[in-house]
Amino acid sequence: MRTFVILFSAICMMSLSSCATRVVTRPASVTVVKTPPRHYKIVTVKGKRYYFWNGNHYRKTRRGYVITRV
Repeated sequence: MRTFVILFSAICMMSLSSCATRVVTRPASVTVVKTPPRHYKIVTVKGKRYYFWNGNHYRKTRRGYVITRV
C-alpha cells in the first residue's frame, strides 16, 4: 500500500509540473505598423535583419513591424 501511495504521488507531481508555458510581456507603448511604406530599406546589423524607413529601424513580427533601437 505504501509503494502505491508513493508511486501515485510521484505521477501526480510529474503531471502537474510538466505544463510549462512561455509568458512574454510587452511594454504598453509599443506601436505596431501593419505594412511598411514602399521606400523602406533592408539593413543587416550583426547578422540580424532590420527594416529602415523614416529614420527608424523596425523589426518584423507576426503582427507587423515594431520600432527597435540598434
